[in-house]
Amino acid sequence: MSMFTQWSSPSDEVQDSDESNSSSLISQPSLPTIPSLTPPFDLPTIPAAHPHCLATLKGHSSSIFSLALAGKHLYSGVSDGQIRVWDRNPSSYTQTSDNYAVSESRSAVKSIVVSGQNLFTAHSDHKIRVWKIDNNSGQGRRYYAAVAVLPTVSDRCMSLFSAKNYVKVRRHKHCTWVNHVDAVAALAATADGTLLYSASWDRSIKIWRTSDFKCVESVQNAHDDAINAVVLSGDGHVYTGSADRRIKVWRIDGIDQKHSLVSTLEKHKSAVNALALSGDGAVLYSGACDRSIIVWERDGGAAHMAVAGALRGHTKAILCLAVVGEVLCSGSADKTVRVWRRGSGNGYSCLAVLEGHRNPVKCLTAGLDSNHVKAEVDSDDSYLIYSGSLDFEIKVWKVRVPCR
Repeated sequence: MSMFTQWSSPSDEVQDSDESNSSSLISQPSLPTIPSLTPPFDLPTIPAAHPHCLATLKGHSSSIFSLALAGKHLYSGVSDGQIRVWDRNPSSYTQTSDNYAVSESRSAVKSIVVSGQNLFTAHSDHKIRVWKIDNNSGQGRRYYAAVAVLPTVSDRCMSLFSAKNYVKVRRHKHCTWVNHVDAVAALAATADGTLLYSASWDRSIKIWRTSDFKCVESVQNAHDDAINAVVLSGDGHVYTGSADRRIKVWRIDGIDQKHSLVSTLEKHKSAVNALALSGDGAVLYSGACDRSIIVWERDGGAAHMAVAGALRGHTKAILCLAVVGEVLCSGSADKTVRVWRRGSGNGYSCLAVLEGHRNPVKCLTAGLDSNHVKAEVDSDDSYLIYSGSLDFEIKVWKVRVPCR
């Protein structure tokens, strides 16, 4: 099976395994017109970060496409459709560490979101699946119960009998608006867990009510090409990144309670693969095939976000981003993970370059190290970073971040 997968253009996808061209992995020209926020040399600027790999998690037999942390567990989804659960604490890992498959499907798992007691997974077969989380060790290892497949049968049936429920999805083909008609690339849940957003290579965004899994809205033709990423801010803004090189900002209109376009951010010169927001929602990070991470900051104007600059250092496409605390993590087709932190003013420092994967890093998640005990109030913070790669492995990294 090919180890390289195309994320930026869905038109060539013909199999659930996501085997296709590797345009997202090809290094594109960088962005010379955007000022760099990092020093002009390619080395970590704070050696005291002391990064090291705590564990390499093996168990999957195909490429790691998605990761998610929830409670005491780490969830991983892969190109063959399997989902596994792991203890998020690396001190518990052994050769026979307690990890196991909790679900199987025939379609690549492109995104994972945990909300309440439900595990939502996005797949390349155009579906979203819902699983009931059950990690009760007293019951032994067993698959999670399948709760629903979105759109539900009820949703599909209710929309069949009215012509107004059909939308044009391609030439000479129409489909009901509740259906995605290409791979579902990304999921995001609101903070209160009431709504789930899905972004697809069919260029649409759909919003689902988690109480009954009903599709309550669809934004058709939200972009001119595949949508690869979606993130939500606490104030109600929705950000989508696409292979059309654009990032769009959406918000619910107060009149008809439907999403409307607030702004279009256009600075990338190639497909946007990943988005991440700072904890307060004031800073947006976008990663693309141009090897740069653009930093956008709220400006209060009509554009909503203004370019602050770019983070450079990766030598190939940016494939994934994750924010934890004041730290940004980026994974790339260059097989590395970089860890960044904002310094004084608008500058950023590269705290660490994590090397060890044998193939592109496709997904990331991160959290505070719960086992780290500060000796003093102003001592280092410790983070655990989990990286999934096309080499079938998940690596767990520990990075200590010096206090300011």
